[in-house]
Amino acid sequence: MSILALVLSPLAWLRPSRRQSGMMALRMEARRIGLGMQLAPQEWPHWLPFDPPSPCAQYHRPRRRPDSPCWSYWQTAPGVWVNQWRETLTDDNLLVHLRTLPDNAYKIEADKQMIAVYWGERGDAGVLQAIAAVLKALA
Repeated sequence: MSILALVLSPLAWLRPSRRQSGMMALRMEARRIGLGMQLAPQEWPHWLPFDPPSPCAQYHRPRRRPDSPCWSYWQTAPGVWVNQWRETLTDDNLLVHLRTLPDNAYKIEADKQMIAVYWGERGDAGVLQAIAAVLKALA
């Protein structure tokens, strides 16, 4: 019996954990609803009150208009978004969308080609739907 356990134990190491399985399911759902996803290395600002992962999960979609403005905001506390100079975001049109993002959304940025949310991937498909809705509205 102990020999059988010794032979099968390495197979248990290969099985993904519950968290890894959940992340894989979220990533597949993101692809299904039209979002891109990649693990992107990040150099986080030193002034963030927490230490986000690097690389971090980046969920993104293309921008509709290449002449749209570029911007980046970091979430320093739930619902509190700041720019690179730590100035609090006061644009109500943008805040109404960003406040629907989960507490573990670390950053949102828009460049000429895409808009992306850097997210800790904690939550269910409902959280992913909220992220997709924000990206679609702001693209």
